Amino acid sequence: MNEHTLSMRLERVAANVPAGARLADIGSDHAYLPVALMRRGAITAAVAGEVATTPFHAAQRTVRDNGLEQQVTVRLANGLAAVEPHDGITAISLCGMGGETIRDILESGKAHLSGHERLILQPNGGEQPLRQWLMDNGYSILSEELLQENRFYYEIIVAERVGPVQYSAEELYFGPLQMRARSPVFLAKWRRLLRQKHKTLASFEQARQAVPLEKLQEITQQASWITALLA
Repeated sequence: MNEHTLSMRLERVAANVPAGARLADIGSDHAYLPVALMRRGAITAAVAGEVATTPFHAAQRTVRDNGLEQQVTVRLANGLAAVEPHDGITAISLCGMGGETIRDILESGKAHLSGHERLILQPNGGEQPLRQWLMDNGYSILSEELLQENRFYYEIIVAERVGPVQYSAEELYFGPLQMRARSPVFLAKWRRLLRQKHKTLASFEQARQAVPLEKLQEITQQASWITALLA
């Protein structure tokens, strides 16, 4: 993967960035996403934010090699601290980290959000707490996509702030739009997860130590939700 050929996962993220956006890609790694979009003329400007020095230098190199120093700003900063008011950011992408990490970045960086940006989020697991944060902060989920790449399932969640929204516990767990769409890859993912839940519950029964009741109830609840979803 490079700025010429994005992974399937990043291509699907790219497809959800509005045309002409001013993008902040947080945790940008090599800055492949903003540079690819800039090369295609799909966005007008970008900020690539990185908290670690090695990927920060890699991002600088990608931008420099493509002659995009005027259009893509690379900043060494923690989370949304990479975004400055004069950037006029209209879209923010956070990809390839756990849902809880993305949630924590959004929560701690609230002061840097105008509330008018589109959020394009690609969590590696932990989607439920991330959706909970979106709901709690008035973000409506506009689109959801699930794809499988190299045996892993990846979700892409696109959200915008609209005011109060309400999702049920099951919608937060499965994704409100995915529950309705029931794509083949979605059903395959949850069939696999149901097998895992049953294995976990069976191992609890054989465990020497008592499993915390709360944990047992949580997994039992999830297993019954998945069973009902697949029925």
